[in-house]
Amino acid sequence: MSTVENLSEGKKLGLLQGTLEVLILRGLKLEANHAYGISQFLKQQSGSEFLVDNGSLYPALQRLLQRGWIAAQWKSSPNGRRARYYKLTPAGRSQLVKATSQWERFVAAMARVLAPEG
Repeated sequence: MSTVENLSEGKKLGLLQGTLEVLILRGLKLEANHAYGISQFLKQQSGSEFLVDNGSLYPALQRLLQRGWIAAQWKSSPNGRRARYYKLTPAGRSQLVKATSQWERFVAAMARVLAPEG
């Protein structure tokens, strides 16, 4: 199970299987990015709730590459270093749409179950 650190509580949040992959796909929706940029995007968009460590990020990127949902290319980063940039493939865009729909259903179902009785 992937983990991310929750800064506000200093505890690790467990991510459900496949969650990190969906978050990475979402992070690449608008443009190609390198691993550090993806982790910064997730940190920023989650209000610093998700700090993805390299031990979780790189294996997830490899899984996405193997599935054909992302492609990678070596380029120079803005600071002049060589970095591997990842981008969504058409199959990755399709998977993101599917996964987003599934997560919306999951969240709605959880909200119904956890709602106070009334």
